[in-house]
Amino acid sequence: MGFGALFITGFFMLVGWLVSSRLKNKFKKYSEIRLTKDLTGAEIARLMLADNGINDVKVISVEGQLTDHYNPADKTVNLSQDVFNGRNAAATAVAAHECGHAVQHAKAYSMLQFRSAMVPIQNVSAKILNFILIAMMFGAYALGGIFSPDFALMVIIACYGVFALFALVTLPVEFDASKRALAWIETRGIVTRQEHDMAKDALNSAAMTYVVAAIGAITMLLYYVMIFLGRRD
Repeated sequence: MGFGALFITGFFMLVGWLVSSRLKNKFKKYSEIRLTKDLTGAEIARLMLADNGINDVKVISVEGQLTDHYNPADKTVNLSQDVFNGRNAAATAVAAHECGHAVQHAKAYSMLQFRSAMVPIQNVSAKILNFILIAMMFGAYALGGIFSPDFALMVIIACYGVFALFALVTLPVEFDASKRALAWIETRGIVTRQEHDMAKDALNSAAMTYVVAAIGAITMLLYYVMIFLGRRD
């Protein structure tokens, strides 16, 4: 990995850390404000699932902070303990957002299906990229023509192309889940106007992590494309 790639990686790692820190501060702030309805994140999740006619998804508690996610493979809404037991705007936002993914799954939302189909491709691409970068570090491309620098660059470009596409597909999936969550908690009367604004602010901060990841992936893709094109001149 050249200096340019290291600089880009380092820059977006820094930006990602700043965004993550801001997100944690937002959730800490909103976690200290008790919800008027006095419902836990788990109760809100089960209520949202029931309102959408989803009866085959379990709501469970998992370890960690901000480890909340929906698993379409085993149909579980996984909530961190603070969210599962929390009775505040932050817990409400996260619980409803993850249930938004469950609703997407139940309604066969096309972008979620596309992202799910890309998961194994992305995993394979990550393994290939790691192998290529390590091999290039040790000069394997010069050993008997195993693979040329141009071929290695094409493989790297293909891998980052997968990463960029996955990151871009993730954006509408995450924004749509938040949109569904915010619409439901407002329509259902789960939150006051002020609590709704706090939940929206928390979800917008969370969405920024995906935006940064997408920009980073695209930047790395363009960086290697430019290197490849430069070699062709």
